[in-house]
Amino acid sequence: MKFAHTNIVCTNWKKLADFYVKTFNCKIIPPIRKQSGEWLENGTGLKNAKLEGAHLLLPGYGENGPTLEIYQYETIETQDFVPPNKRGFGHIAFEVENVESVMKDLKKNGGKPFGKITKREVRGVGEITFIYVRDPEGNLIELQSWRKASLQQRI
Repeated sequence: MKFAHTNIVCTNWKKLADFYVKTFNCKIIPPIRKQSGEWLENGTGLKNAKLEGAHLLLPGYGENGPTLEIYQYETIETQDFVPPNKRGFGHIAFEVENVESVMKDLKKNGGKPFGKITKREVRGVGEITFIYVRDPEGNLIELQSWRKASLQQRI
């Protein structure tokens, strides 16, 4: 058994995929999906389901790693932005070398900060620097960077 993908439904799949490619070095894995039909209706439970989108290879796991599935359905139900403490799926997280540097790219590519960059010592693990941000469609992302604990801190 292995983890396969996480799906994000959006209003403009090309724009959102471009954000993840430019900000997090994800790579589009062909083919571009254009799906519809009875099989999709049966599997999703949605009448007249039609979608278009792509799978993006997530960084750090090689060519067979998990993907981020960015789909745009022909009919989309809108909702308010989800706060971090809402029940259900909360956010995706990227471990990065430098949170401040990635924040610059994120803003340049249409993302927005939600929280403030914060540092915290986690005893026995190290120091985390993190912030919650939103992608251009409002989905929550955690940016995190770890400085490993020294041997002395682990004891």
